[in-house]
Order: sequence, then C-alpha cells, then structure tokens
Amino acid sequence: MATMRDILNDNVREGELYEKLDDGRIRCFACGHCCPIPDGRPGVCQVRFNRGGKLYVPWGYVGGVQCDPIEKKPFFHAHPGALAFSFGMLGCDLHCAYCQNWVTSQALRDPAATTPPMKVTPEELVREALQQGAKVIVSTYNEPLITSEWAVAVFKEARAAGLLTSFVSNGNGTPQVLEYLRTWVELYKVDLKSFDDRHYRQLGGRLQPILDTIRRLYEMDFWLEIVTLLIPGFNDSDDELKRLSEFLVSVSPYIPWHVTAFHKDYKMTDPENTTAKDLIRAAEIGKKAGLRYVYAGNLPGEVRDLENTRCYKCQELLIERYGYLILSYNLTPNGCCPSCGTTIPGRWDAGFQGQITSHPYLPRRRRLSDFFSIRATE
Repeated sequence: MATMRDILNDNVREGELYEKLDDGRIRCFACGHCCPIPDGRPGVCQVRFNRGGKLYVPWGYVGGVQCDPIEKKPFFHAHPGALAFSFGMLGCDLHCAYCQNWVTSQALRDPAATTPPMKVTPEELVREALQQGAKVIVSTYNEPLITSEWAVAVFKEARAAGLLTSFVSNGNGTPQVLEYLRTWVELYKVDLKSFDDRHYRQLGGRLQPILDTIRRLYEMDFWLEIVTLLIPGFNDSDDELKRLSEFLVSVSPYIPWHVTAFHKDYKMTDPENTTAKDLIRAAEIGKKAGLRYVYAGNLPGEVRDLENTRCYKCQELLIERYGYLILSYNLTPNGCCPSCGTTIPGRWDAGFQGQITSHPYLPRRRRLSDFFSIRATE
C-alpha cells in the first residue's frame, strides 16, 4: 500500500524558493529555518525535499477546504462579513503541541495525522470559491509559507477572477518568501505565539524570524493582523504580554491584536482553558502599551466590549460583533468614523454587504469525481 509520503512525493513540482549549494545540497527559503537539504532528504517541514539537487514542493492537491466568515481567520479590519474560501495543504515547519489543525499540519510527523489529500487544480478551487460566493480565498490550516508556490498559482487564478487573497500563517518567514508573495497576497494574519525564544524553541522554531517577518509585512504594506492564543502558564504572564504588546506598538500601534482563548487540544491537555478574565487582562495590557485595536476571541459574549471595533479617538461604536456575526456596521464609505471623521486603518468596502454565513461550513462537492482522496498509512 502506498504510504502518505509516497502519495505526497508524487504530487510535487520543482520549487522556486531555493538556491543550490555544494555536494548536491540545496537551501530552501520558504521559511525561517532556511534548511540546507542534502539530496534525497526533506526539510524540517517534511514536504519540501531535495531530489537530484533540485527542490521539489507540494503541488496539485489540498488537505481540506472550508468556507469561513473572514472574522474567523480572524480579520476584523478587512472586508467585514466577507466569505473566506479557505484551503490548506499538508505539513508545517513547527510542531505545536496544542495545534488545532494537527491532522493536516502534522502529516508525515505524527502517524495519527492521516488526512487524505484531494487532487485539484487552481482553476477548480477558484471556481468553487466563486460558486460559494466568496470574496477572499485563503491559504490556511497547514503553514502556507511552506506551500507558497502552490498558493501563488491559486492566487493568480483568484486575482484574475476578482477575488482577494490571504495567508493565515505562523509568520516564520524569510525576506525571499515575502518578496515572492508580495504581488499576490493582500491580507496576512500572523500567529505570534509567545514573546519568549525558549517557548518558540519548544514549538520547533525561533522568535526572531517571526518578529522580523512582522516588521517586513508591515513595511511591505500587506494588511496585517496579529493573533496570540493565550495559554495559561505558557505565554500569559504580565511581563511577557507587556513586552509583546510593546513590540507591536514599535511596529505600529494601529495593528489589530487578537488575544484568543486556548482550550485543551491535541497533545497539550495540562493547562487550564483560558477564561474571559484572562483575555480581558491581556487586552488591558495591550491597550496600556498603546495598541489602538485589541480584541478578545473564542469566548463570544463573555469579554465585555472586546469583540467590537470602536474609534480610538472618540470611542464611537463602529462594528458590533457577537463571535463571527456582524450585528451593526457604522463606518463611512471611505472607512472613517462617522462621528469624528478619524480614518480607521483597514481594508474596507464602500459599505457593509451582509454575511453569507457567520459560521464555518463545508462546501458541497458537486460530484465525488471532482476530487480524489487516497487514504494511506505512514
């Protein structure tokens, strides 16, 4: 029986984000590991590998697709209410013990992660997104940086069809991959998982590449929002949250920061679930540091006013939310506060266009033959 690795190794093409080294080795630039990969071996992500002195990368499949409200990604300052057609591949350059998408991200690393790939073309993905009524197409669920070549192929079709494009990423980037994506990605969400390098090393990475990526994304004019999953006993100390917030302010006080609630998942079952009180405390630290737009997520209706967007100058209520549901929308057509005229940073439409859904859902497959799935064991 074909293994998962056999299947994925057959669904590849030569990548673009690499350079050749001596002795048949190559260096990959898709993520901050910058792996020097010997012939016949994969990089840290397990899905980009050296075959005969060339880098081969994932191509022509997805590990899953889902239709999400854009607020789930989460983007609160980009096209509120829009449907985000979301797809992911397999693999990740980190190995977070609490990953909620581990069945796709930890493929080839965890034998229990056996999500079957589905063969598809960029044109088919875009056609499905349009049929669902999506405004945005998003590379997510695994780490999109390590499948950047495939994402760009999809996004080229998406742009031609009038769709917006987005990455939902751990932010472990390089200057090379960000330059590669610059033309094709408009919205970029980064999970800033901690502000302690020791914690990042527990997750399989380092802090500095993520901080460098956040600065570059902002300087390169991607629309950027930051998320921190607040985990009791791991990244929730007042000191760490203060340093994290001050770093974001040093990039821009107008970057939206989402602190979201952890729940026991995958291999991390020891910490207690995050409470509303925890989120409110973290948000207050962020605001005191100077962040203008701080949100609390995953506990709808329990976090005071922290699901809503208000004008930072006059506190006028601009967007009222409950979870992913937009309850009211009061921005002017040019993205300003209707009360004081302050420009609100973001990517706004001329007006609220309603919501197709406030809950994630799986698109109906037209025919089973539209996709294939092969189950495999590693």
